[in-house]
Amino acid sequence: MDEFPIASGPRTTGDTIQHELPRTRVLDLEEDRISRAKVDAALQENMSIKAALKKYPQAVIWSVLMTSATLMESYDYGLMGNFFGLPAFQKKYGDELPSGKFNVSAPTQTELKQVTKAGQIVGLLLAGYLCDRIGYRWTQTLALALIVPIILLQFMAPNVGALIAAQTLIGIPLGAFLTLSNVYASEVSPICLRPYLTTYTQICWTVGGFISTGILRGFVNNKTEWAYRIPFAVQWCWIPFIFVIMMGAPESPVWCVKKGKLDRARAALRRLSSKHEPDDDMENRLAYMQYTNEVELLEARSVSYLECFRGTNLRRTEIACAVYSIQPLCGFSLGNSSTYFLEQAGLNSASAFDVGLGGSGLALVCIFIAWPLLKWYGRRTLLLIGLVIIMISQIGIGALGIPKPSSATAWATGGFCYLFTIPYNITVGPLSFLLITDMPTSRLRPKTAVLARSAYIGTTVFNVILTNYQINATAWNWRGKSGFFWAGSCFLCLIWTYFRLPETRNRLATELDVMFEARIPARQFASTKVDAVSNGESYESEEVYNVEKM
Repeated sequence: MDEFPIASGPRTTGDTIQHELPRTRVLDLEEDRISRAKVDAALQENMSIKAALKKYPQAVIWSVLMTSATLMESYDYGLMGNFFGLPAFQKKYGDELPSGKFNVSAPTQTELKQVTKAGQIVGLLLAGYLCDRIGYRWTQTLALALIVPIILLQFMAPNVGALIAAQTLIGIPLGAFLTLSNVYASEVSPICLRPYLTTYTQICWTVGGFISTGILRGFVNNKTEWAYRIPFAVQWCWIPFIFVIMMGAPESPVWCVKKGKLDRARAALRRLSSKHEPDDDMENRLAYMQYTNEVELLEARSVSYLECFRGTNLRRTEIACAVYSIQPLCGFSLGNSSTYFLEQAGLNSASAFDVGLGGSGLALVCIFIAWPLLKWYGRRTLLLIGLVIIMISQIGIGALGIPKPSSATAWATGGFCYLFTIPYNITVGPLSFLLITDMPTSRLRPKTAVLARSAYIGTTVFNVILTNYQINATAWNWRGKSGFFWAGSCFLCLIWTYFRLPETRNRLATELDVMFEARIPARQFASTKVDAVSNGESYESEEVYNVEKM
């Protein structure tokens, strides 16, 4: 048996690797609380989905409701991506071509889409800071209040400059919704429900895109200014509903424990549990959260952004950032069949929007297919398989871009875009939301998720700028041949995943803490067995965590 603990330098004795823990670093938790933590860890590891739904029904409901705020970001993102294929928008904000048609130039497309990302990075960094101080609910409520007047700026924008300013500003509050609601879902849910409640974020993202594409499809033949103003105004409709949700939701009990608000954590756990849940079980759950918090305090007392780059947290931050970045780096701007790309491939505006709607509907179905797969297969395995299929679909898109555009090649390209959509929404899309909450310590989860989302935004900027120039008729005009470039990018993602991504399926937070501290190689995580909770004495003496290769 190989043995590892949480500690600082390794020492080797025969076949046993030990990390000594300084005697001055004592776990500040009573023996009774540690015993309760052990009981809860065993319960969580062996709980079935059915039992979890019965035991924590309110956690599921509040997680789903809080995640619905993701619709705000995905709707806005879908709007701007599809506006470039809307004739009325092209005429208002684009340039007239020699053929008499209007086209939004590649630089303008880039500015309109990327300034929002710049605003989001600012908003994300602020959200991570505020979340640690005022909690998830109030941080997102503040962001929601800021959005109301900014939508008015979008609605009234008289020219491209004003619209660019509005898109920059709206990115700041939008940065909080998807990231913090995803982290909230991971913290209120038991381990067996976490894959479903965190990947539900992908459902909300897809639904938001579907709604925006559907609304624009309804205005594709409308040549007036209302064709693009009404879609902006729709964003006001769901703000009151999201506000009520934010006001009524319980705060994350993990956040309450980090802040030392144990009574508030108990109240949150009561609201997240069944009304028949025994107080003793809830106290055990609270004890495990306390135990996790105390263990992680021994490694790092700070919850600053800098702490995410120190010690073993650096590896965890790298993985979270890289996993999230795989979404754009596999070429989703091209493969997700944007209406503008399909128009350049040879489809008319109406048909391009129809294909986009079909892709969104297919994506929604695929996420539900992903759920049973998450139960039976590891995250690492699914991601590797998904990247292989995505790479093949990008090669197919590239091959169809070689001949001159025609109706046949355009529809075939749409077919390969669907081939991209299926594995992307079964693997890469939902797994990213799950893995970025698996990787960090519980104390650094909000900050690490913010950094991962920022990395995603940075790589998305790279993806969108390149794609805009690759497919734009007034720029490089690569059309479908762009698929070859993104197939190569996807291959690099595949190599990184194989060597760097650990398997986290069915792992408790303390188990992952132990394995990262022990520096277990990524490919050995799945075959390593860990004691989730150690004895209290192991922090006062030089005992170790037990870690064995299965």
